[in-house]
Amino acid sequence: MGGVYSLEKMAGSFSYESSEIDWCEDNYRHSEHVVEFFNTTSSFVFFIVSPIMLYLLHPYAKERNLAIHLVWVMMIFVGIFSAYFHMTLSFVGQMLDELSILWVLAVGYAIWFPRKLFPWFIKDRSTFSKLVLVITVVSSVSSFVKPTVNAYALNCFGLHLLYTLFLEMRCCTDQKVLRLAKLSVALWGLAISCWISDRVGCSFWQRLNFCYLHGIWHILIVIAVAYGSTLIAYLDANYEIPYSLPGLQYWPNDKWAVGLPHIVLKATTKTQKRC
Repeated sequence: MGGVYSLEKMAGSFSYESSEIDWCEDNYRHSEHVVEFFNTTSSFVFFIVSPIMLYLLHPYAKERNLAIHLVWVMMIFVGIFSAYFHMTLSFVGQMLDELSILWVLAVGYAIWFPRKLFPWFIKDRSTFSKLVLVITVVSSVSSFVKPTVNAYALNCFGLHLLYTLFLEMRCCTDQKVLRLAKLSVALWGLAISCWISDRVGCSFWQRLNFCYLHGIWHILIVIAVAYGSTLIAYLDANYEIPYSLPGLQYWPNDKWAVGLPHIVLKATTKTQKRC
């Protein structure tokens, strides 16, 4: 009987609306098979931005470490699991969505976290990466204890990233880099405002018949990650491969006011870092 109950419980985790989380958007409003239509379709922005960023960052990744591509490969999986979660609001969908974000953060920390900010007992990046792996595995297991707080915990990483960015930018005078930093912070702030407002101010937005802030969060956070990760990668390139003379450009046209930032390597002779 215990085995049958366990199988039923496991099957129930895949059921529609088995998650304790329900976002503000009206359920089944546009389709009887999709719980949150706009939240689901907005997740497809991951499939647009991620391949472009993989292409744009390839010269830097080839020179620095091809493992950097894992960040945007895994962002594609974040999009897949996000779409699945909002389509079904299932418990399994929720956990896949949140755990994929956790592992993207883990890869980013392992690859890009500045050496000078390593804990005193860490001597090299390989050891630091192993520490990140252990913490991520433990966090993945513990995320099943209280799933409703996972999203809040993940967003707290943003505060630590902002603090790290502040430490890194204190001595930077390059105006193009500073502009990218300001845009990254502004995009993250706008994105997290949408996320929080959808979560805690749902009744207000329902009265206005505008329940799409979580979908807007999807769009803004992908762009914020593109800007923020490029900034971090640029700082990393100046520390780790300064001989390549890394610079910043925007796709599709560097002269446009908006675009996707990426790193260009201008030379192969050694030079001093700019930031």
